[in-house]
Amino acid sequence: MSEQEQFNQELCGFLSQAVTPFHAVAEMAEQLRSAGYSQLVEDESWTLEAGGRYFVTRNGSSIIAFGLGRESGPAEGLRMVGAHTDSPCLMVKPAPEIVRQGYLQLGVEVYGGALLNPWFDRDLSIAGRVSYQCSQGQLRTALIDFREPVAVIPSLAIHLDREANSSRSVNPQKDIPPLLCQLPENEKADFRALLRERLLEEHADCGVDKVLDYELCCYDTQAPAVVGLRREFIASARLDNLLSCYSALRGLQDWDGAASVLLVCNDHEEVGSRSAAGANGPFLASVLKRIAVERETYAALTERSMMISADNAHGIHPNFADRHDENHGPRLNGGPVLKVNANQRYASNSETTGLLRMLAEKAGVPLQSFVARTDMGCGSTIGPITAGEVGVKTLDIGVPTFAMHSIRELAGSADATNLARLLTHFYNLRGSLGAS
Repeated sequence: MSEQEQFNQELCGFLSQAVTPFHAVAEMAEQLRSAGYSQLVEDESWTLEAGGRYFVTRNGSSIIAFGLGRESGPAEGLRMVGAHTDSPCLMVKPAPEIVRQGYLQLGVEVYGGALLNPWFDRDLSIAGRVSYQCSQGQLRTALIDFREPVAVIPSLAIHLDREANSSRSVNPQKDIPPLLCQLPENEKADFRALLRERLLEEHADCGVDKVLDYELCCYDTQAPAVVGLRREFIASARLDNLLSCYSALRGLQDWDGAASVLLVCNDHEEVGSRSAAGANGPFLASVLKRIAVERETYAALTERSMMISADNAHGIHPNFADRHDENHGPRLNGGPVLKVNANQRYASNSETTGLLRMLAEKAGVPLQSFVARTDMGCGSTIGPITAGEVGVKTLDIGVPTFAMHSIRELAGSADATNLARLLTHFYNLRGSLGAS
């Protein structure tokens, strides 16, 4: 098996486990422990040592991992990579039970900018975090994952909607409540009772007395796969942006220990990042201040550091090539994409992209560029938010992708490996991170 095949197999395994931001962080934490990283707790004192490897989580859905260099301490600059753990999806409402025509359905809310049409006729499961009261009267939380297909959103037959192929639109309140089961007339619908049963199945010793609340989402049970006549593509849910999280994590696992490094994977990017665990919150700055200890060291650290914001880019679609600027249409398997926007929707500037171009050449990794059409807007990332909140030099990069924000996205099978190789070289870069 080639290095690329091995990497993609392990990436698909990660994507299968990381069905929610909570599960993604739990899986990343487990891999970091296996790589020798020690877990820190925010409300306890920290004792940090040169050469040490550490990680800390917030809300169970965001994670920061960092290593303090043996040759170059954090005051000399951190090689930082940022990504996000969340993806557009359908979140279960607090009072979700809908009983119509003898069917039990689930009330859901759209999280982020989801492409809704592909959610129909998929085998869906449910996963996330549950808060409950245990038999001793204490508040506890646990992760659950039904794993098996337990829900579906059936399409309306074309015989009953003759305009479906020409003018169909989706009403998120009326059209997308998933179907769970048929409910006998004498049976009461109780979603929390169902969650209590699931908690006992997955955590037999949890002592659950009553389910209090939850953060649960529906997800597609179709497994990630390497597809294509020549196996050129990776097809999966949540490629945006767990592909970047995993590539950056692999780079961190291959860190040589010389210079200081950091990886931050925030939740809530898809809804604006403004939360305690989001990039527009205090999590990263709080950790950096504890690493620096002193105010002057913190000022030097932020000035001498650089962040690569890794988030997927729009690949040029062969059926819709006119949606791209003719000189900036990234192709799948053409290499990671430098994302540039004059209006600072991306944080790249000529200094940071220049450094990355030099680094990519040394690493043997091809680079592409993306600039949105001048008559079209573009999305944004945690890059400009982090640059604005922390003041660190930043650039935006990502793997080209089709069907972004769909329930199943498509990326090139060579691109994730190249992104991980590039980020590894960045983590292991010696010397200054700025122009001399």
